[in-house]
Amino acid sequence: MPKVDIELPKMRFTTDNILKPWFKMLGLSRQSPPTWYRDRIREELLERRVAKTRLHKLSETSDVFFAISRARYDGFPIRQPPPFNPSHLHVYAYMLAKYSSRWGFYRAAAAICGADRYDVVREKHNTVYYSASMSLASTRSSVEAHLWYSPT
Repeated sequence: MPKVDIELPKMRFTTDNILKPWFKMLGLSRQSPPTWYRDRIREELLERRVAKTRLHKLSETSDVFFAISRARYDGFPIRQPPPFNPSHLHVYAYMLAKYSSRWGFYRAAAAICGADRYDVVREKHNTVYYSASMSLASTRSSVEAHLWYSPT
């Protein structure tokens, strides 16, 4: 039997292999104006600089990675993400867990509060920057005012 060499395509791991489907699942609204993305990155970098504890630094670093990745995913590659390095694995793992659980929490909160379209709730935007706490509204209209809907 003759030997047959089959060339398999090489799958190169990139963060895009994970993040593109993840951002698609999150279904976050594209923001306007484009400077919104730059402002978020600046805010997150500032918060990262003032973080004191290891956990706070990890959390803020994941926010920086998220802001950069989201801008890129939404078509505004304002800043290049750091090249993937195994030392970043814990940052990406934290980011995926943090933002996925928030996404699920906001949807669950909307459903519990009786929002008509809880299934399209995607994220919450702070109207005041640097707000450290989120108060869960007790009425349906308050929840709908605080949670943003993304068209499906």
